[in-house]
Amino acid sequence: MTEQETKAVLTLSLMAAFADGQKDERERDEIKRIAESLAPDSDLNLSALYQDVLLKRRSLEDTAAQLQSPETKQLAYEMAVCMCDADGVAGDMEKAFLGRLSGALGLSSASSQAFAAAAEAVADAPLAAPVVIPAAAAGAAAAAASAAKPVGGTVIDDAATDKMILNYAILNGALELLPESMASMAIIPLQMKMVYRVGKQYGYELDRGHIKDLLATLGVGLTGQYLEQIGRKLIGGLLKKAGGGMLGSAGKAATSIGLTFATTYALGHVAKQYYAGGRTLDSARLKQAYESTMQQGKGLYGRYAGEIQQKASTIDARQIANLVRGG
Repeated sequence: MTEQETKAVLTLSLMAAFADGQKDERERDEIKRIAESLAPDSDLNLSALYQDVLLKRRSLEDTAAQLQSPETKQLAYEMAVCMCDADGVAGDMEKAFLGRLSGALGLSSASSQAFAAAAEAVADAPLAAPVVIPAAAAGAAAAAASAAKPVGGTVIDDAATDKMILNYAILNGALELLPESMASMAIIPLQMKMVYRVGKQYGYELDRGHIKDLLATLGVGLTGQYLEQIGRKLIGGLLKKAGGGMLGSAGKAATSIGLTFATTYALGHVAKQYYAGGRTLDSARLKQAYESTMQQGKGLYGRYAGEIQQKASTIDARQIANLVRGG
């Protein structure tokens, strides 16, 4: 894509992020931070794009008109849909925005509605549905009975929990490798499922609201995280183009995959520490634990990079919704 097209797609994504009209100051600051961090070494002034969107200096219709090819128009719409669904199923204001966008881009109503329905199925997948993830880490996980710990009358197998978290990190890293925007969309619901499963093992039946609050406490905004994932793919040339291929440098791909792997790894282990300890950690200690474990996850990425690539080769991008639902 041209630089103008890239700017237009990112601008529409930012518009989608604010379409619900409910972003608080903390969320706005997080989105601004991510926008500024996405392309520090390029001519893309994403901070200026962010300000233009926030101050309504750009119209949806004028921005959409900068996209000419069917592929870039479809990509812009898909990213906007996923942005609206990143923190849950799109509300009425977001659906109205997407309807305007589809019309401005000249997309067929049927194809637009089909993609929106698929994204909603991913965003609204039940937390309780187990995700079947084949063992991906090297070697067999130690599951000796001596390692199990009773918590509130329930026997907890620490090794199995650690294995589950690692498998989620590998799976999400593999999804980051895929060029489809829906693959990135699946990462957040899978992270929420992971936290749900960790909490349940320690006797806590969590809902979406609680998990979102925990992630927000750690500084992991759902809309911001999706913007970061998809923005890196777009700027790195890793999103699906007209030929359907995966483009971009290996270095840019590794940065994006490594961050997703580390984020998922850190979320899982901080959740384990939090719920195993009876939810006694305060916000400051939770953030400190998350930052420390993030660094650990980044260091581990190289060890599992090969398994992430192998996992990516087994994922059918057409079955993302089923993957998230665990069906």
